[in-house]
Amino acid sequence: MIMDCIIIEDEPLAMERIKSYVQKIAYLNLIGEFNTALNALAFMKSNQVDLIFLDIEMDDLTGIEFLKALENPPKVIMTTAYENYALQGYELDISDYLLKPYSFERFLQAIEKTYNSLQSNRLNDKDYLFVKTEYRMEKISFADILFVEGMGDYRNIQTPSKKILTLQTFGELEKYLPKDRFCRVHKSYLVSIAQIEFVERNRIKIGNKRIPISETYKDSFLERIGFSNRK
Repeated sequence: MIMDCIIIEDEPLAMERIKSYVQKIAYLNLIGEFNTALNALAFMKSNQVDLIFLDIEMDDLTGIEFLKALENPPKVIMTTAYENYALQGYELDISDYLLKPYSFERFLQAIEKTYNSLQSNRLNDKDYLFVKTEYRMEKISFADILFVEGMGDYRNIQTPSKKILTLQTFGELEKYLPKDRFCRVHKSYLVSIAQIEFVERNRIKIGNKRIPISETYKDSFLERIGFSNRK
């Protein structure tokens, strides 16, 4: 995944430092550099931006004011010589706050954090996943998955029309299945919450299948379906 980024910075030396750091990271693509937030705002009207490196103390429009003006802001890493804006920044859901002068190591930490968050968001926007079967990569809609069952070395992804066998582990599958829609209930079972017909005596009914709930996963499962505090 490539992150398209812009820099908003009115100090030439600070601008050059950020540019030099960005150029060292292969998955960053610098598409714009601006010494005023107003120019950046105009650019963003017609360009998709994944990440902004944002200074705060600037003429005409401060970084904070700029961020408040954005309806759907991208990821933002604030870069400033002032500590007192950190709380405001995090209240505006920034990814990180770099206090000048900062090292390349600290810069890279902020980028990695932002990259992982953006990648996770993009995965959650999908409504399908691809799984490795014996001969091909098969696309499966999240809405079609009833449950996943462990069968020795294989995982059986059960849909209303067929079984799909894969060697991918539960852990690998859970990385791509939305946590608000799927839940592990047993070492050998992962279920679609939307497909559950009822829960009775530590068993889940999905279609013709009754799936056990183990003690290991019981509390987290009940919390997921809203029964953690009920008798």
